Amino acid sequence: MLYFTVLRISIVERLAYRVDFAMGTLMRFLPIVTQVFLWDAIFRGMTSGPSPIAGYNYHDLIAYYLLTMVSRAFSSMPGLASSIARDIRDGTIKKYLLQPVDMLSFVLMSRLAHKLVYYAVAAGPFALVFWICRGYFSGWPDLWTMLAFIASLLMAFLLGFFLEATLGMIGFWFLEVSSLLFVYMLVSFFFSGQMFPLDMMPSYWPTVMKIIPLQYMAYFPAAVFLQKVTGADLAWGLAAEAFWVMFFYLSARTMFHYGVRRYSAYGG
Repeated sequence: MLYFTVLRISIVERLAYRVDFAMGTLMRFLPIVTQVFLWDAIFRGMTSGPSPIAGYNYHDLIAYYLLTMVSRAFSSMPGLASSIARDIRDGTIKKYLLQPVDMLSFVLMSRLAHKLVYYAVAAGPFALVFWICRGYFSGWPDLWTMLAFIASLLMAFLLGFFLEATLGMIGFWFLEVSSLLFVYMLVSFFFSGQMFPLDMMPSYWPTVMKIIPLQYMAYFPAAVFLQKVTGADLAWGLAAEAFWVMFFYLSARTMFHYGVRRYSAYGG
């Protein structure tokens, strides 16, 4: 009941900024215009004709970028790690230690409220953009693929949360983590598949990039919807994603447990 109350209050707070949410959502779609023109130029410039690249034709790539936006809408946690590190640095984390409130659960409910409001406000713009770009999709996947896609998105949310929470907990040992978070942001943008599908990497790189958990932030859900991952590979992919969710959940819990033992309650 406590955390349901936290969720309800957080939703009310987020609704105060619904216009800002709507404008921010619309701005997120502007980069797709660049991608449309970029890949159109690439395929038109092929001397041998517009043949698929790593199994992706022009329409597949545009659909892929649209789907990665959906994936990132679930997995991205802007400011989470930095806010946890800041709370540790300035001492406001004491409120979680002095009251019968679990920090991770509290922050998780707050982020869930943020996402629920974001989805509610962004549903219209997302639907409009996808309707305009419907020609880039070959159709809806079958029921089981759709269920796998939804499951991958839900786990992407949990993975994104606990991974960033783990990074934020580093603040117990290092007061300044902004440089580390900047490096993580750059690495995540590349290795998650936001820049381009991981299948396009040469040689053994796709295998290496798919071993680490960042692919589940953007690439994997999009590849599932486009049915680039099927059968046993799909089952193993979902199992691996669930493993990484549990891994970072335990990592965040463990780092918080040992972090508060050395916490000196400095700051405000």
